[in-house]
Amino acid sequence: MISSDDFLFFGVIAGSSSLADASRRLNVSAPAVTQRLKALEQRVGVRLIDRSSRGLNLTDEGELVAAEGAAIVDAIERLDERLGRRSTTVRGKLRIAAPYGFGREFVAPVVREFVQLHPEVTVALELSDNPASLSSDSWDLAIHIGALSSTNRLVTTLAPNRRIVCASPIYLQDHPLIKKPEDLRQCRCLALRENDEDVTLWRFFRPKCNPETIRIKPVMSTNDGAIMRSWALAGLGVIMRSEWDIAHDLANGSLVQILSDWQTPDADVVALLSARNGRSHRITAFLEMMRAYLHPIPWRAVSRA
Repeated sequence: MISSDDFLFFGVIAGSSSLADASRRLNVSAPAVTQRLKALEQRVGVRLIDRSSRGLNLTDEGELVAAEGAAIVDAIERLDERLGRRSTTVRGKLRIAAPYGFGREFVAPVVREFVQLHPEVTVALELSDNPASLSSDSWDLAIHIGALSSTNRLVTTLAPNRRIVCASPIYLQDHPLIKKPEDLRQCRCLALRENDEDVTLWRFFRPKCNPETIRIKPVMSTNDGAIMRSWALAGLGVIMRSEWDIAHDLANGSLVQILSDWQTPDADVVALLSARNGRSHRITAFLEMMRAYLHPIPWRAVSRA
C-alpha cells in the first residue's frame, strides 16, 4: 500500500532533474533516495522512473502516481487546513522559497520566530537565486524581488525596494565622473545574474526626460549578491543593487550612490502564492509576521539613522 509519505517523496522525485537533486531537496543522501525509490517500485510492482544520461523521465505509471499522488496530498492538506480553521492553532507544513541573501537576512529570522510561536507548524525554507522559477509544487509561498514577466500565481507586496547604482569611493576617485547614464558605457560594471532578468540592460528615468536604456558590458558577473557587493566594496566596479542589501554601505560611506537624480525600476519585495493552494491559515499567519518584521522598512530606517 502507498502512504501519503510515499506520495510526498515521489512528488519531490517527479519535480527534480536528477536523484542527486532530489536528495538535496529531501536533505538525505543520494543512495538513500535510490533505495527508497527502488523499494517503492517493488511495492507497486512497476517501474516509475526511467533513468538516463539526460536525467529522470517518468514512465506512464510514474506519471499516474505523480498526478494522483499530488491530488491526494492536496486533499489531505485541504482537510487539515479546514480542521485547523476550527481552532486557533496554526499547524501543518509550510514550504517557503526565497532568494539567497534576502532569505538569510530577513526570511530566516521570521521563520525562526514563526515556529517558536506556532510549535505545531513545520517549515522547509529553500534558498535559490531564482525562487520564482522553482516548481510551484515544491513551495507554498515564494519570496521574490523585482519585476515578474508573467505569473499565474497570487502576488502580494511585502515591502517597497529600489535598485541603486553605486560604487566605492576607491573606484570613483580613479575613474571619470559619471554625470549621465551614457557615461556608464565607459565604466567597469559588475552584473548580478538572477531571476532570469536581462541584467546587462540598465534602465533609467526621471521627470521631464526621455527614459534611457544602457547596455553594459560587465567585466565580472555572479549569481550571488554577497559576492558582487564584496567586489564593489573592493573598488572593482559599478553595481546596480537592491537598497535592502546596500543600505548600511551607503549610510557609512563604503558605497556612494551614482546618478542620484535618475531613478531605476522598482524591485519590490513580493510573496507569490500558489494559485492552486490559495492562502491557507498558516500562510496568512506567516505573511502577517513577515509584514510586521519589514515595517518599518529596515533598509530605509538605516538610511534615516
